[in-house]
Amino acid sequence: MKPVIALVGRPNVGKSTLFNRLTRSRDALVADLPGLTRDRHYGEGRIGERPFLVIDTGGFEPVAKEGIMFEMAKQTKQAVAEADMVIFIVDGRQGLTPHDKTITDFLRRSGRPVMLVINKSEGMQYTAVTAEFYELGLGDPYVISAAHGDGVMDLVDEALDLATAQQTEVEETADEQDRGIRIAIVGRPNVGKSTLVNTLLGEDRVIAFDMPGTTRDSIEIPFERDGRKYSLIDTAGIRKRGKVFEAIEKFSVVKTLQSISEANVVILLLDAQQDISEQDAHIAGFILESGRALVVAINKWDGLTSDRRDEIKIDLDRKLSFLSFAKFHFISALKSTGIAPMMKSVDSAYAAATANLPTPKLTRALEEAVEHQQPRRKGSIRPKLRYAHQGGQNPPVIVIHGNALEAIDANYKRYLEKHFRETFSLVGTPLRIELRSGKNPFAKSG
Repeated sequence: MKPVIALVGRPNVGKSTLFNRLTRSRDALVADLPGLTRDRHYGEGRIGERPFLVIDTGGFEPVAKEGIMFEMAKQTKQAVAEADMVIFIVDGRQGLTPHDKTITDFLRRSGRPVMLVINKSEGMQYTAVTAEFYELGLGDPYVISAAHGDGVMDLVDEALDLATAQQTEVEETADEQDRGIRIAIVGRPNVGKSTLVNTLLGEDRVIAFDMPGTTRDSIEIPFERDGRKYSLIDTAGIRKRGKVFEAIEKFSVVKTLQSISEANVVILLLDAQQDISEQDAHIAGFILESGRALVVAINKWDGLTSDRRDEIKIDLDRKLSFLSFAKFHFISALKSTGIAPMMKSVDSAYAAATANLPTPKLTRALEEAVEHQQPRRKGSIRPKLRYAHQGGQNPPVIVIHGNALEAIDANYKRYLEKHFRETFSLVGTPLRIELRSGKNPFAKSG
């Protein structure tokens, strides 16, 4: 089983920099801004032939009693509980701090094996940088530079050796089949995305806190529900472009859009207590352009009057009519109402997006559509649709071959799309139709 290594320390000591080096990625955001990582963040690393899992955590304030720092401390404590080995990172340039001593006390009580690592030590003598940290009583410190890679390989080799006896079962999530349906939960800030994740998981895996912009990274979390495997991607809330000032926030938007592109199914989460905004429509439009299967969930539905609910449904029909292929669900993430039907729609949308559409059945459906309604003539030319085959999945692509197909207008193309949807029960996924004019290779030459 893969050993699990947790990276722990106070804010801005270089945990995310080390995480990115170990996983050879930029999955954790890195900037000189304390408290940037707020949830625990999982990645896969490998040293030679030795694979391992690494958990990046938020800045640890063990004595915090309320607010975001308290929530971050809860996340770190959970990561320590899951780990086989804890790498406790301190800052060699700042030296020993009272916070470091408080964290040491907690780690000693946790019972987990701990390695003390002094980061940001480039250009410093070993004895000078390590002397005061012996006071923590954690043995000989390891001196590294996460930014430059100095000492990192030796550190991880030693950590893996020590973690062998502490290994716990870790679910393999390396390939698409094992991790199941990948679900990205997206929406504007503070609509309840993290609360929905926690409800689906049945635990406080990500911070749910009443502050817009709490989630800054995209975090992938495997789970099972009713015997089926999924991976949840909890994304940073997308803000209106005019309100995105920090480079950090801009990077989060990019990661959110990447998460949509990489997902099998997207849950677009809206807030029933706020009007449907132009930004909601923009997010929906990007999901549609990306070709992702989609389920729309309207959160915070509990407690609304029947008149207000009717107003919202009218607003949805008017502003999101271009998402008519998707199922809409009215839920309360906090009270766990409406979740089961929503997940059934996720399964159905995934099945539709990845459906195999045999050429004979597609061609028969095409013939039925043409028999029911022929395409209009364009001047003296009437388009002739001959046969169809599948050109891709997620989203499904139906390629139609024939003659003079450039004369087919948008209305007839929409008619064909509706007919194929109904014939093959393609609910919850965009459907793309490509028209290719040319000679039918299956036609007999005259």
